[in-house]
Amino acid sequence: MEYFVKSGNPEKQRVACVIVGVFDRRNPTESAATIDQATDGAIGSIMRRGDMDGKLGQTLVLHNLTGVFCDRVLLVGLGRERDFDEAAFRKAHATVARTLRSTGAIDAVDYLTHLTVKGRDLHWNVQQATLALESEGYRFDAMRSEKTREDLPKPKLERLTFDVPRRSDLPAGEKGLTEALAIARGVALTKDLSNLPGNVCTPAYLADQAQKLAEAYRFKAKVLEKAELEKLNMGAFLSVAKGSSEPPKLIVLEYLKGAKGEAPIALVGKGLTFDAGGISIKPAGQMDEMKFDMCGGAAVLGTFAAVAELKLPVNLVGIVPCCENLLNGEANKPGDIVTSMAGHTIEILNTDAEGRLILCDALTYAEQTYNPAVCIDMATLTGACVVALGAHASGLFANQSSLARALLTAGEQSGDRAWELPLWSEYEPQIKSEFADFANIATVGSREAGAIIGATFLHKFTKKMKWAHLDIAGTAWTGKKASGRPVPLLVQYLLNYAAKHEE
Repeated sequence: MEYFVKSGNPEKQRVACVIVGVFDRRNPTESAATIDQATDGAIGSIMRRGDMDGKLGQTLVLHNLTGVFCDRVLLVGLGRERDFDEAAFRKAHATVARTLRSTGAIDAVDYLTHLTVKGRDLHWNVQQATLALESEGYRFDAMRSEKTREDLPKPKLERLTFDVPRRSDLPAGEKGLTEALAIARGVALTKDLSNLPGNVCTPAYLADQAQKLAEAYRFKAKVLEKAELEKLNMGAFLSVAKGSSEPPKLIVLEYLKGAKGEAPIALVGKGLTFDAGGISIKPAGQMDEMKFDMCGGAAVLGTFAAVAELKLPVNLVGIVPCCENLLNGEANKPGDIVTSMAGHTIEILNTDAEGRLILCDALTYAEQTYNPAVCIDMATLTGACVVALGAHASGLFANQSSLARALLTAGEQSGDRAWELPLWSEYEPQIKSEFADFANIATVGSREAGAIIGATFLHKFTKKMKWAHLDIAGTAWTGKKASGRPVPLLVQYLLNYAAKHEE
């Protein structure tokens, strides 16, 4: 679909549909009031009959109103005006997307971008409206047969224009649109990769897609094979891969468009393309969802796509350790001890706590190879984070408060929120091992603070870096569908970072 930003009067729009809002208790927005006046009170009359009360999520399509040039007017309920916030704004636009799909409208003009959202501006309005519409429009049909795809309903809407109050607002609106379309492409790529089944999206496939992405956007990519990982002494990472016939891959991406010689930001994403749990095998129920255990790695690729699309002036590196966690005669056994790239010995007490084993070597690689200014890892790491935060917020851990604040702010701006959890030294004794430097799960209070213990383990390898960890186990997918998170959070963080460094 094509998007535009323009400024014009609602009653003069020659389009298939004009979108205006109504607050609770039949309180029309300014644009709705303008159309009401042009149509001799048609909207007011309909509201008085009780067909539109303005409840959030309510819609009504009006056809062939006299006094306006459009074919339809879509009334969208916005809820109480005093309660109208960021979540309501996004919900209203998700409702718009669903309603327009049910009409025959080919083009539309959206006046909900005029709405006042406390603490936000027009740039934010257009950005978030676009993202909401793109999210609702996403479909994953890659694994369906061609005949089935042909039979699926096709969207009729081809063009959507976001209206802004004044011509002087056009640059802000266009900037918001440009950012949103780049983020939406990154989110869609992340969803596409994450939704693929494990027999298609193998470590080799993910590595191939990373190289194609780099070629398309003209940044650097390399893939380290098993022999190279052995030379680097990545014993923790390699131990996880032993149970599978699929060879491990370490994807390394370099987008260096910032100041020459400036330390990069490193993004590290868990790329477990399927996780059966190894010898500590998972229950059969919902094990199919373990194809999503590579969502962190997919998010790195999606973020790179968005950043490259925006041509952000930053130095960015991406590192994605990819393998499968299966079980055969060579697989890790509970009680095994492995040596990480950093030289730490790790007692593996649960083979299903494998994400931290592949990430720890990737984090050491990031530190030793790039000495990054900031390192952020993202992983579907712990079920405990799902219990703690549900599907609404990613768990955030950081060893510097300024980095935590920057990520939390980006999460609030983008609607891809995180919640900070503690990373206190008091938790470190819980991974004490009797036989190695430490264990890969808690040996004291084993069911306590599971998400924090996972982060505490990773912190053993990141104390020399400005580092944050995002546990996306609850947010990377919902039901059986990938969400594309935390791409919006990461891209917003990088937009803010680039803007700050340009000042």
